[in-house]
Amino acid sequence: MGAGPRDATPHDAAPVRVLSPSAVHSSLEAIVEAHRERGGGEVRLKFETAPAMKKLLEAGERADIIVSPPAVMAEIVKMGKALEREQIVLGRAGVGVMVRDGQPLPDVSTTEALQRALLEADTIVHTRASSGTYVAQLLVRLGLWERIAPKTRSFHDAQETFTHFLGLRGRDIGFGGIPEIRRWSDRGLRLAGPLPADIQNHTEYAAALATSPLNARAARDFLRFLAGPEARAILTAHGVDP
Repeated sequence: MGAGPRDATPHDAAPVRVLSPSAVHSSLEAIVEAHRERGGGEVRLKFETAPAMKKLLEAGERADIIVSPPAVMAEIVKMGKALEREQIVLGRAGVGVMVRDGQPLPDVSTTEALQRALLEADTIVHTRASSGTYVAQLLVRLGLWERIAPKTRSFHDAQETFTHFLGLRGRDIGFGGIPEIRRWSDRGLRLAGPLPADIQNHTEYAAALATSPLNARAARDFLRFLAGPEARAILTAHGVDP
């Protein structure tokens, strides 16, 4: 359902700017490439954590399409930065447990096994993005926080978190969105498994047209492509579930 080839105009020549959390980074990159192959215009992606995205928009950041979890999207709509009526659901992503290549895989198949692995770990890391906020709350809820707080580290986003984690050398455990961990698999990260079902948390992601897009027609074209079956297949392949 992407836009077909047509005569370019000065308006259409401007790239569509997408502001998104990094949890759907690899999915959006692949979708942009597919959109381009189908004759769609240029799309530029910018990634930030959802809380930081909100601050950027408050400070005057411009975008044509905004991707975020629904709760943050509702705030962005309330700010007058996105249109509630032109919004689609992309899917949801769960939280995963990661180790480095070469590390023994910890047993994370049950909540009890995960708790044992965390107590035995040398260092625990997570982001301060949506998945990391949930993990921080989960560690408290499981009654582990007082015992593991001295060895737990949190970082702004996946880039900082995963880079730090790759530099560790002990029996370490990290948390992140499953699509993000998969995206770093060629850089030395390994998905040990998703959080056990009884404590799993899925973050949903929606895409909306900005209130005042600079390239409204091309932005709507890309939004329609995002809602189509080809984009859906790409999202699923990258770990974003329907």
